[in-house]
Amino acid sequence: SHKPNTAVPQAFYNRQAGIKRITTETGAGQWGCSMAFAGQMFGLDVRVYMVKVSYQQKPFRRSMMQTWGAEVFASPSSMTQSGRDLLASDPDNQGSLGIAISEAVEEAAGRADTSYALGSVLNHVALHQTIIGQEAKKQFAKIGDWPDVIFAPCGGGSSFAGVAFPFIADNAAGGRNGRPTQLVAVEPTSCPSLTRGAYAYDFGDASGFTPLMKMYTLGHDFMPPGIHAGGLRYHGDSPLVSQLYHEGLIEAVAVSQLATFEAGVMFSRAEGIIPAPESNHALRAAIDEALRCKLSGEAKTIFVNLTGHGHFDMAAYDRYFAAELEDFDYPAEAIRASLEHLPKVG
Repeated sequence: SHKPNTAVPQAFYNRQAGIKRITTETGAGQWGCSMAFAGQMFGLDVRVYMVKVSYQQKPFRRSMMQTWGAEVFASPSSMTQSGRDLLASDPDNQGSLGIAISEAVEEAAGRADTSYALGSVLNHVALHQTIIGQEAKKQFAKIGDWPDVIFAPCGGGSSFAGVAFPFIADNAAGGRNGRPTQLVAVEPTSCPSLTRGAYAYDFGDASGFTPLMKMYTLGHDFMPPGIHAGGLRYHGDSPLVSQLYHEGLIEAVAVSQLATFEAGVMFSRAEGIIPAPESNHALRAAIDEALRCKLSGEAKTIFVNLTGHGHFDMAAYDRYFAAELEDFDYPAEAIRASLEHLPKVG
């Protein structure tokens, strides 16, 4: 996936600072694999708290992390106080990225030789990922074209920020050829932080260990359903992405799980690449845009950020082919209940 773009520099700078161990979280496992790989490169021990539902759904990503020397635990776990508290209240808790972040931060805070590394959301991660958009601009320049619209999946926001941020300045100057590029973040209807969340200060984790960040959020104790796009099961969004959305400089849409897998299969049969469930969200929105253009006769250059392959997600595709997957639009009353627990600021 795109995650080594930030895992490698984070491991490098931690090694330079004398850090010996890294703790981190992972959802679907792409970030955990990348951090395990980067830690191995620079001689760092890595411990990964993997969201329990993804730990069960994606065993081969767990195997990849272990192959590169990382320890992997299903989260919530009995390794931390926050994990033990959650398991005491609900032994069947399927986990979330916010919970896994809490466990990783709690452990790192208790050891001087350990740093916590985050794979999305934060400014430095967005910065590292802008290599995607920087390279894309050079590629478009080579072929004498420019995107009318860009679609990227959006959970914490790193892949969207990576592809979209380098186009922001061009849009501010009026865009290329007198037209700005539409920048569209695509999220699941089951975890709609941008499209249905509140723009407010909230914690980045479930237990309140992180600093408060102003972002679009569904509430730090929001528990998303166990969709197969584990990398998009996060309650909030990057503060930078959130501010741009609040200012109307980017757009967001939400798509349902079944439609995304339909798009992934369509793309696979056309291009020969099996995409990750997260990437399928961007593909769904791009296909819908192409179909609208087909009806209207409008010509558009559509650019999709394909963030990872789905070779370790075939169990999810199996369930799609067996008609065992379901759509889930998160109930409005459940979102309201979660937002009632936002921190009181000011």
